[in-house]
Amino acid sequence: MAPRPQAEAPAAPGRFYTQLYFQVLVAIVAGALIGHFWPATGESLKPLGDAFIKLVKMIIAPVIFLTVVTGIAQMRDLGKVGGVAAKAFAYFLTVSTFALIIGLVVANVVRPGAGMNVDPASLDPAAVSGYASKAHDATVTGFLMDIIPESVAGAFISGNVLQVLFLAIPFGLALVMIGERGAPALAFLNSVGDAFFRLVAIFMRAAPIGAFGAFAFTVGKYGVGAIVDLGLLVATFYATSLLFVLVVLGAIARLNGFSILKLIAYLKAEILLVFGACSSEAALPSLMQKLERAGAPKSVVGLVTPFGYSFNLDGTNIYMTLAALFIAQALGIELSIGDQLLLLAVAMLSSKGAAGVTGAGFITLAATLTVVPSVPVAGMALILGVDRFMSECRALTNFVGNAVATIVVARWEGGLDREKLAAALEGGGGPVAARPVEADAD
Repeated sequence: MAPRPQAEAPAAPGRFYTQLYFQVLVAIVAGALIGHFWPATGESLKPLGDAFIKLVKMIIAPVIFLTVVTGIAQMRDLGKVGGVAAKAFAYFLTVSTFALIIGLVVANVVRPGAGMNVDPASLDPAAVSGYASKAHDATVTGFLMDIIPESVAGAFISGNVLQVLFLAIPFGLALVMIGERGAPALAFLNSVGDAFFRLVAIFMRAAPIGAFGAFAFTVGKYGVGAIVDLGLLVATFYATSLLFVLVVLGAIARLNGFSILKLIAYLKAEILLVFGACSSEAALPSLMQKLERAGAPKSVVGLVTPFGYSFNLDGTNIYMTLAALFIAQALGIELSIGDQLLLLAVAMLSSKGAAGVTGAGFITLAATLTVVPSVPVAGMALILGVDRFMSECRALTNFVGNAVATIVVARWEGGLDREKLAAALEGGGGPVAARPVEADAD
């Protein structure tokens, strides 16, 4: 079979103002200024951010489906697929638990809510009733049933990443099982996948507009004054998350032969987009593309990264234990060691399946508190005003955590191309090009 033509190489870096990361950074600053000085105008720009996120979410399902199916089909070893999944879940469980413990320890040491002396009777339960009702529906049975789509098309319509994976993994395995008869279908899916990744590159040019609208809305609606009122909580959360990324993820990265700082520099455009849009989903397609370009096999990227968006939420885990103890401290409720261990165990379960979108962490926190009666769910009203600002940090930490997880699992599988990884990280993250197309095997 004649080899398919290679996709064009990444374009050479142009002037700094043509780079996506610079444009997104300027957009965030401009959005913050608009939101601060003209709050009403800032709030009115919300549709720009919403439109961009909808634009990206529109292509997330097909990108994940095509990446997972073609990755598994090209792996040609069913045992290897199970090995990748097992290693990924072992990593997720270990690091997520560590994130929960760090949040618990920091909350006990810093005690950001101590001294507020809020009267529980003064809280407004109606302010968080919507989140509490969603949390009440988040049972284990409901979560598992929701993984199964109503139909094949339903998996793509719902926007639920786990439903797409539920369909994609067996489909990829089926292609492996039918052998050479599946070759035409695999070739077709590879071509469609290349087209979708080109579409990702096109859509990402609108990222500065989306970041501008989303950040203008955030600052315009909530204002910097909201941060001042609960400044210690917000500062503690950001500092803890930064500590987790640089120390914990940094150590994991170093043990696996790469630098966390260089990885962050490589993903700087996506990180700024996540910060501006308050959603890690906004950068998911681009992240998968860049991880492949950095030497991680498509089969590993296709399995680990989407799963990580539901099961490896380091930032959300830090937030849940830290925020829960903050509420208890602010209300003057002293939790025993047993209560705190119960809180940690419940948080570990409730955090699984929370999508990396705005508000998911708040809903998950509500689900956790409903099982820990010592702390009233109404206490979440205390942090409602600053949750949007903490949502940015949650999304950023989740995003970096999943990038590290994918590279680590790729290394454990022996499939990481170290030369590509070194070249990508030393290059600092150039413009995103179409996904490279491998030549067919002889």
